[in-house]
Amino acid sequence: MAERRIRLAIVVSEFHRDITYLMEQKAVEHAQFLGCEVVRVVRVPGTFEVPLAVKKILERGDVDAVVCIGAVIKGETKHDEVVAHHAARKIMDLSLEYGRPVTLGIIGPGATRLQAQERIEEYARRAVEAAVKMVLRMRELEG
Repeated sequence: MAERRIRLAIVVSEFHRDITYLMEQKAVEHAQFLGCEVVRVVRVPGTFEVPLAVKKILERGDVDAVVCIGAVIKGETKHDEVVAHHAARKIMDLSLEYGRPVTLGIIGPGATRLQAQERIEEYARRAVEAAVKMVLRMRELEG
């Protein structure tokens, strides 16, 4: 019996759009390369808003996993740390609450703009790969 196709949603932060636009493109391309169906792409203002969109997507129940894309660039204060840490924590909490993989393709905190640009493809691809691998592992566990 053939495994059913993995259905993904991608949530993308629009803040630092020059970076996240490319990350979004790479994530969609890689998902398609891996044979996944990208059911929807949802864009939110910033990384801090990602968890709310993830929650709404998971409530619908029509995807196997959600890939989160964003870039939190270091500034003069510790704002980047607050945003990135709280977003990551809520993303993990939502994954556990709904029993579906929600992966973290968010660059930062502490990243410079140059470091973020250098990590565009790596973070996008790894977030998609983690989602696919976790869906397959969850299917194995469910029997």
